[in-house]
Amino acid sequence: MNRRRFINLFLGGSFFATIAAFLYPVINYILPPKQAEAVQKKVAAAKVGDLAPNAAKIFKFGSSPAVLINTQEGKLLAFSAVCTHLTCTVTYEADTGTLYCPCHNGRFDLSGSVISGPPPRPLEAYDVEVVGDDIFVSKKA
Repeated sequence: MNRRRFINLFLGGSFFATIAAFLYPVINYILPPKQAEAVQKKVAAAKVGDLAPNAAKIFKFGSSPAVLINTQEGKLLAFSAVCTHLTCTVTYEADTGTLYCPCHNGRFDLSGSVISGPPPRPLEAYDVEVVGDDIFVSKKA
């Protein structure tokens, strides 16, 4: 192998490595992250007296956060707390009665539907069941 061929191979390899270094983060940004399916199908989220009216509690549902809401009327609702835009954690705002994603001003109503902002899909809703003093949240069938 002569010097010219070595230099050409070295520069060509450096060029392709540089292109790959630029494309890798772009592709990772465009493709959504893969999330493992929650192993648990039913979780004890809270006790009956834990939530005041018009309040919420973040709890763990499998490996993801979820939010349990006690509405002003006393109805219990549960949603995935993972925003459908960039997987930020949503919080309940009692004054507006909406779920808010602080990353890009995404808002969801109490049915999980998108009100405003960039989220492309509604939040995943869960079933809520009260058994004795425990509030159980499970995936919808």
